[in-house]
Order: sequence, then structure tokens, then C-alpha cells
Amino acid sequence: MITIITRGQIQGGGRGVGNAGRPGRSTQRLTSCCAQPTGGNKQFYTLRDPYRGEPLDTSGRALFSPARSGVCQRAVLVSAPSQAAGRLGCRLAGPPRDLLRGPPPPPRPGPAPVTSLRPPLVRAFDSFAFADWLAQVFNSKTAELLSHHQVEIKQEFPREGWVEQDPKEILHSVYECIEKTCEKLGQLNIDISNIKAIGVSNQRETTVVWDKITGEPLYNAVAAPVSPGPSVPVAVVPSGSSVPAAGTSSVWLDLRTQSTVESLSKRIPGNNNFVKSKTGLPLSTYFSAVKLRWLLDNVRKVQKAVEEKRALFGTIDSWLIWSLTGGVNGGVHCTDVTNASRTMLFNIHSLEWDKQLCEFFGIPMEILPNVRSSSEIYGLMKISHSLKAGALEGVPISGCLGDQSAALVGQMCFQIGQAKNTYGTGCFLLCNTGHKCVFSDHGLLTTVAYKLGRDKPVYYALEGSVAIAGAVIRWLRDNLGIIKTSEEIEKLAKEVGTSYGCYFVPAFSGLYAPYWEPSARGIICGLTQFTNKCHIAFAALEAVCFQTREILDAMNRDCGIPLSHLQVDGGMTSNKILMQLQADILYIPVVKPSMPETTALGAAMAAGAAEGVGVWSLEPEDLSAVTMERFEPQINAEESEIRYSTWKKAVMKSMGWVTTQSPESGDPSIFCSLPLGFFIVSSMVMLIGARYISGIP
Repeated sequence: MITIITRGQIQGGGRGVGNAGRPGRSTQRLTSCCAQPTGGNKQFYTLRDPYRGEPLDTSGRALFSPARSGVCQRAVLVSAPSQAAGRLGCRLAGPPRDLLRGPPPPPRPGPAPVTSLRPPLVRAFDSFAFADWLAQVFNSKTAELLSHHQVEIKQEFPREGWVEQDPKEILHSVYECIEKTCEKLGQLNIDISNIKAIGVSNQRETTVVWDKITGEPLYNAVAAPVSPGPSVPVAVVPSGSSVPAAGTSSVWLDLRTQSTVESLSKRIPGNNNFVKSKTGLPLSTYFSAVKLRWLLDNVRKVQKAVEEKRALFGTIDSWLIWSLTGGVNGGVHCTDVTNASRTMLFNIHSLEWDKQLCEFFGIPMEILPNVRSSSEIYGLMKISHSLKAGALEGVPISGCLGDQSAALVGQMCFQIGQAKNTYGTGCFLLCNTGHKCVFSDHGLLTTVAYKLGRDKPVYYALEGSVAIAGAVIRWLRDNLGIIKTSEEIEKLAKEVGTSYGCYFVPAFSGLYAPYWEPSARGIICGLTQFTNKCHIAFAALEAVCFQTREILDAMNRDCGIPLSHLQVDGGMTSNKILMQLQADILYIPVVKPSMPETTALGAAMAAGAAEGVGVWSLEPEDLSAVTMERFEPQINAEESEIRYSTWKKAVMKSMGWVTTQSPESGDPSIFCSLPLGFFIVSSMVMLIGARYISGIP
């Protein structure tokens, strides 16, 4: 990793700042730098001010002494000297390698004075986990995270297999995140008037129905079966500042709609799966349409509101945008293409709600939100009694992306074939397939990746999901009690460095991509008397990596272009054992950005780039360079394949544990078991015969 210290400003919008704090490209040139190795065999360098020799940090401030007035210091990180020009997002004055050689030039007299800048900020609200909302504030010119606040919200489990959350609690947690991050910005002497836009990133399939007259939810939010990502509004500010992002996490593992799916699947012709051809999705409990169908069938308040034309449906983004733009007083009922594409009601080719699909699921089209692009002004923030002094009133909400699409944008995967994997409660691996819908023959989903503007083209992605990733760590902590905190698993795994032949398939609610096998259940196999909790901890981390490889293999077969590396993000990426295991099992490098929460960053980028806001450029030459940590495979290919093939054997043993027929719906007759029925009948015959022979009346 090379840090380049610059005097003056960088030409381009990456890490440069416009003159006098105005948005736009700088016209000054990179003039000098110096670099010194800092030990070990790793490529790390300390970058120094060419005029003072002081080490600088990644934001361009001196590490050990205050910056001298009159010298504008900026730092940009790149992966290697030869890649400096490409990764800086700017045009350098001379070959990049020359910048890293030779002593710094002597001080020049009378450097230009520095003007205090207040760049535009972007606020992002991200659903970090189903139990949390996270707000983050970003600098629109440097993508620097300035402030954040997180609020925990509770989950409700009314029955086994049901998971819900209170939509009003989600909304209030967003209000609290807005208020607290604005307070923190004030403590940093940043005026919240610098916040120029708000964006929302959300868990995509969680379903809400509410009353447009009263503004009250008609039922709790019904969870998506799996999802790792957050749901958060984002805000954009002028260059040099940042805004918070708030989020709520996804509600997982809700399986109440299984019987609905089974009933609907019988109505799809085997030779004409029009649901998958129009939506790119298999018929599954995962998506919103079946949850909405369940609400219409089972909740009288929802039924009545639909009959009286009072009901509105949406995923969490729709509920938030409607509420934040006024609610019953003119709130905007909309969603974006990425969230709409996960309902199973949206035609991903025409980018419209599909009449045939709505009729198939029995969904009235008038309750659906308007579908917009992922980057445009949807409406303005309205004052809420929950916000002090009307914080952010009048700020446009101009970005909206489903959590995984937001992470794809935040990772800057704008080229065909680029892929990212987000590690959260579950895992989601997305590969950008460009303007073309690629339909999978190997169990993956075809989905909308993003559409960054009203008149911009739509991009598609192949997606594979791992149901249980971080959730397996929580299970080891809460159910087995072998760790007290989630962080302890890295320490346990490090103690043994192997699973010693133990394999853990965490199919707690079935297997998702590429199997889509609801009958599977979790197993731990290969146990011996030697196996201890450290080996199980290691096997749990391996399970996350093996599941990711299964999806990546399927993706390679569908796209025909093997990945050269995998970009990763999410909370679990802080676990270095996990990241090294992932590189070993995939047998390709794993690349991790310095800021793992790319979901909120992607929402902020979309909000700041919207027409009418324009404080964040998404042009390739203007994108900020990002510090990356790279994990290379450390085992040979043969060992990697042996471990993977053994995992596949364990997966096969996990299937078929659960039948679709529940005890409640089964045949209550005692004769449903043939041996038992025969025994009972023969016993009755013998008893009657004995009574007849003995003459007993």
C-alpha cells in the first residue's frame, strides 16, 4: 500500500477540493511527494510533507504536529506505485513512479494561503442488522466518514418461525439517528446546513402495509427469510463535509409463508415459469409478494383497508420515504427499481409492475408504490415532532437502493464482471452483468443492480445468498454458549488453526443459493473425541467461506468469466481469520476496503449524484481512491479442493430432514402407520374371538 502526500490540490474530483470550497474539480496539479518504507516485508510507506518532512495520515493531516497554515496537505492511497494514476481518480503531473523517487524538492517561498472549506455532506441511513439502525455522515468529495449513530431495535417472535418488527419503532429509530448525528456534527463544528441530500438503503424484502389516512401500520413488518444488510437514509453535503446514515436491519428467517408458496407453485405450468422469466426470481418465501399475500389472507385490518382503498404497501424504503416526506400530509409513496425487483411483482425487463404477476398473486395494483430510479429527488424532508428544531427540513431525499445494490455501488463495482460479497447476518454475493439480464442455470437470482438516474441505463446483477453467516456466530454465543462475545470466535479459531475434520452446515432454515432446498437443516459432522469448541468455532467460520465458494462457482459457470479477486465488505470482514480462510477456500485474493460499511456509502453516493443535487460525481476519473487490505491464498490448490469436496458431502447429508407436511395437516388416523394399524386390528379380532369362545356376552 502506498500513501502519496501532495502539496496543493489534486486535479479531479477524487480527493481534491474545489477552489474556495465550491463543488467541482480542482485546477491545481500534484507537484511533489516522498515516501519511506516502514518496516517488515509488507508494502507500507509513510508519506511525508515534501516541505516539512512530517508524516501525514490518510486524510492529509499531519500525524504528529498541526498542519502549517499556508500549505494545503492532501493524501491519497493507492494499491501500488504503478497503479497510482488509475487509483487516485485524478491526472498526475508526470509518471506515478517518478513521484516516488528522489528527495523532496526544497521549500518554495510564499505558498498560497488555504481557505477554510465546508464541502457538501451526504447523510446515509442504513439498516445494519434487523436489530439496528445506523446513521452515517460522509464527505461527498473524499467519502470520509465524519459521524455516525446506531440505535438498537427489538425483534418480535409471535410464533415459532415468525419474525417481525414494529414499523413505528423503525421510524422512530431513524428520527433518533438523525437527531444524534446532527448533535455530533455540531460537536465537530460542522453546520448541518452543509447536508445537501439524504439517501436510504434498506433490507429489500421486508414487507409493510399501512393506512394512508391515519399513517398507522396495519400489521408489523414481516421479515425477509434472510438478509444481511441495513436499511438507512443517507444525506449529501457540499464538498469537505459528511452526513450521517441511519439504518435498520433486516428481519430474518420468517417461514410463515411456506404453505402459501406451495399452493401458488401448483398453479405455475412446468413448461412456462412466467414468474421467473419476468422477475428473475424463484417462487420462494424470501420475496415480498408471498408475504403480502399472507397479510391479505390472514389479517382482517389489512383486508378491510384494501377494500376501503386506504392501504399502501411497501418495503422499508417506501415506508420511510413516505413518512419522512410528510406521511398523511402529502408523503411520497415510491420505491426504487432495486427494491421493486425483489417483490416478485416487478417486470425487470419493462421496469414496471406487471399486471399478470399481480393477478397471479392476487395483489391490487393500486396499493403498490411508484417505481423510480435509484438516484433522483423523491421529495423533501418535512418537519416531524420527533426532531428537534426541524433538523434537515427541506433537505431532498434523493437516493434509494436495496442494501446489496448499495454495497455494490459503495464498492464501485461499475464494470461488467466486478463482484462483491457482503458478510452480515447472512452473505450476499452480487456480480455486475451490465445492461444484460443473465439468467442462471445454477440456482442464482437475476436482479436489478442499480439505475443511477431517471434517464440513465439500468444495470443488472447475478446474486447468490447465504442464509446463515454472522448468524452462526450469534448461535454459538446465544444457544451453545461457547463464546461470550462475537469477537471471541476469532481467538478460539486461531488457537487450533483447523477444524480437525469437523464440518458445520448451518442450514437452520434450509439452504438458499445455489440449492434452494427448504428441507435441509443444520448439522455438525466429522466429530471425534478430540473435537472441542475451538474446532467447532473454526468449522463455523469455514462454513461461511464454503457457502460463498458454492455461490461463486455457480456465478462463474453462468457468466463464463472467472473472478480474479473478490471484493468484500460488512461487519464480519474485521475477522482476519475469516478473510484468510475465504482466500484459501476460493483460491483467489480477497480485497477488503478500509471502510467496511460500504452499504451506507453506496446510498450516499446515489443521493449526492442525483440530478438537482450534484455534489457527488460518479464519473470514473472523479471517484475517490480507497485503501484496500488484500488477503492472498496461503494453501495449495489441492488442499483447497479436498476441503471443499468434503464440505459438499456434509451438505448432502443435511438435506431431506424436514417434510413439507406438518403434523397439524397430516392424517390424524391411527391407521396412517401400516404396522401399527395391523397390530391394532389383529388385537381386536383376537379379543372378540376370545370373548366369543368363553361365552362372555
